[in-house]
Amino acid sequence: MPKTNDFQRLALVASDTDPASEAKAALADLADWVPLEEADAVVVLGGDGFMLQTLHSMLDDSHVLPAYGLNLGTVGFLMNRFRNGANVLNRIAKARTVKIAPLRMEAVTQNGEEHTFCAINEVSLLRETRQTAKLEVSVSGKVRIPELACDGVLLATPAGSTAYNLSANGPILPLDSELLALTPISPFRPRRWRGAILPDRSQVTFRVLDPGKRPVAAVADQKELRDIAEVRLEIARDKELTLLFDPGHSLDERIVSEQFVV
Repeated sequence: MPKTNDFQRLALVASDTDPASEAKAALADLADWVPLEEADAVVVLGGDGFMLQTLHSMLDDSHVLPAYGLNLGTVGFLMNRFRNGANVLNRIAKARTVKIAPLRMEAVTQNGEEHTFCAINEVSLLRETRQTAKLEVSVSGKVRIPELACDGVLLATPAGSTAYNLSANGPILPLDSELLALTPISPFRPRRWRGAILPDRSQVTFRVLDPGKRPVAAVADQKELRDIAEVRLEIARDKELTLLFDPGHSLDERIVSEQFVV
């Protein structure tokens, strides 16, 4: 017999779009919804961006709950299909759990300030001006590319491999692959380098070369820092997140399916 989830206290959150607000109103009487801080799990109404916002909010508050998303946005890669509200509780009970671990970004700015953020999809470094960025790329303490001239570079998790990484011609990674995608954005030199697939135990460091003339910003999902000197990245295994998916619509199936879209 398939295992069922037994969440006693559910929270309900929605983006500020009209479809999400209407869905929240339709689900209002379905359960005795509780605040996030009192919940065992959370139902998220919106799109992928709002799901990321909700997950980051929980990470910031150190109160991480299993999240079941219902897509009221555009793509809904991290969400389940919204059909009708009547069977939502039953769907949550039967949902499959998927564990994902974000990246931890430790960034140092040119004036010496240190910042730490988590990224569920990817961390990207991007040139701030018309000047091409120049970066030194190291993996687990070894310099792999002394000077990468590019518009930018990103490191993506399997969960984020179908997002910005795919748009930059990076590889799609199965969710259980234990890999990371290191993908350049419009690389100029080395001309033939198109990126790398790394074990997720790797530590990746980007050092900005000539930052005064060629300033670089770092973006961890939705958080941006400008005038970067150095960024250090590794998987944050202490920040593991749980997503809930309907059987047959889990994130790993979507990652496989995306590779056959033409």
